[in-house]
Amino acid sequence: MKSVSPVETSTLLKSIRRDLGWSLDEAAARTGVSKAMLGQIERGESSPTVATLWKIATGLRVPMSALLEKPVRGDDDVLLLRDAGELRVRPSEEGMQRALLFPYESRFGFELYELTFAPGFESISEPHDVGVVEHVTVLRGEVELLAKEEWRRLKKGQSLRFPADRRHGYRNRTRSEAVVMDLIHYRFTPQNSAEQMQTGA
Repeated sequence: MKSVSPVETSTLLKSIRRDLGWSLDEAAARTGVSKAMLGQIERGESSPTVATLWKIATGLRVPMSALLEKPVRGDDDVLLLRDAGELRVRPSEEGMQRALLFPYESRFGFELYELTFAPGFESISEPHDVGVVEHVTVLRGEVELLAKEEWRRLKKGQSLRFPADRRHGYRNRTRSEAVVMDLIHYRFTPQNSAEQMQTGA
């Protein structure tokens, strides 16, 4: 199991911030993450938690995958094979594994993750950008999702779509791992596309 390397995140964060023309002070004010922490991340000295990545992404108005990996393209610009076993990493939070299957592309408007929650895992996420919607499908085990201030239990094969621009959460109260697919759909205007900012379009 790989741990998340702070190197690529540091490069991507610095590139996006500079493309926006923001100083570290302005980025800190927009994201709610301290200037010191942003500096540590950009220098590759700190591996941010998922919660911190979400705060940064929301403040920059980019999808979270823009801070994890550059956009990818298929052989014919659409056909693309990705292997969760090769992509699975363990963020700094204990009890969760993440595989970024498809990073955000503006033409599709979503990113897709495989998430594995260890027994006892619980995480509360602050609201994401306006209009963000998550679609979660349970592949193995059982999870509970906090959506619209109510915990909802999902079993294998069940799916829930919910607004992620308000507080939400995930927990696994069972004694077995739970695996879900999480498709996150964004409502970005083209000029706010991380893909365009990175490619200079």
